[in-house]
Amino acid sequence: MGRRNDRGSSALELSIVAPALLFLIFFMVQAALWLYGRNVALQSAREGVSQLRLVQPTANIAAANQSAQDHTTRFARQVGGETLIGATATSAYNTNGSGRVRVTVEGRTVSLLPGVTLHVTQTASGEIEQFDPDLRTR
Repeated sequence: MGRRNDRGSSALELSIVAPALLFLIFFMVQAALWLYGRNVALQSAREGVSQLRLVQPTANIAAANQSAQDHTTRFARQVGGETLIGATATSAYNTNGSGRVRVTVEGRTVSLLPGVTLHVTQTASGEIEQFDPDLRTR
């Protein structure tokens, strides 16, 4: 008689545990997609900084900034593919004596939930490389 009272308990337990397990799986996949989008944005910003660091202060800064932004945006869209949507890059070349460049990449990642938008913003910076002639004589 004791066995008869437990009838259907497995189905009830599964109906309680299954939604929580599915939510956990979707959450983990969404977190992985968001982290991948962040990583793509950061690597794209680093790529832009690498390009912009080599521009000397005597060059056309506006053209160099635009070129770095275009290159960084193309890189982010190519590497990110469908994971990083609407990637855009902005760059800043500081000639005011700080000697630093900064590139910011923004976009949004794929969302598994309709109506949910996950934004990603990553910034990389570095010092402008200065090439000085070697004045030592031997």
